[in-house]
Amino acid sequence: MNLELDILTKFNDQWALLTAGDESSFNTMTISWGGMGTLWNKPVVTTYVRKSRYTHDFMEDNDYFTVSFYPEEYKSVLGVLGSKSGRDMDKMKDSGLTAEVLDKGVTFKEAELTLVCKKLHKQLLDPDAMPQEAKDAFYGDGDWHDMYIGEIVEIIRG
Repeated sequence: MNLELDILTKFNDQWALLTAGDESSFNTMTISWGGMGTLWNKPVVTTYVRKSRYTHDFMEDNDYFTVSFYPEEYKSVLGVLGSKSGRDMDKMKDSGLTAEVLDKGVTFKEAELTLVCKKLHKQLLDPDAMPQEAKDAFYGDGDWHDMYIGEIVEIIRG
């Protein structure tokens, strides 16, 4: 498995979709926080999901998730998917994206890159170990993130 990319640009500027679930039921959300690297001698992706997000339920209930990246022309679609909840709308119908069911998860045909990940670890970001400035800037409402680390088990190039 070989993958070369600017991870800072991919997450921070280009954004991505985090998708969890299966053919019968799944949800996706836009993410701009994440990382890639090596943990326990495995290639991994780290993502962060607030407990209040609908996708959090799917992350809890499934062993696999995908992180997918899109060409620039999809940025407005990703903006909508990051600001609306799957509890309140049919994201697939309204986004115009085409779901593609995989053996281990769901991605979208429009993706230029999809990382299929097996969930290895989940942990609440500890508010007591966090800088006060981060708590003030991102957690005024107490809606903390869970961190998910997934082993990259497949790379799909669009």
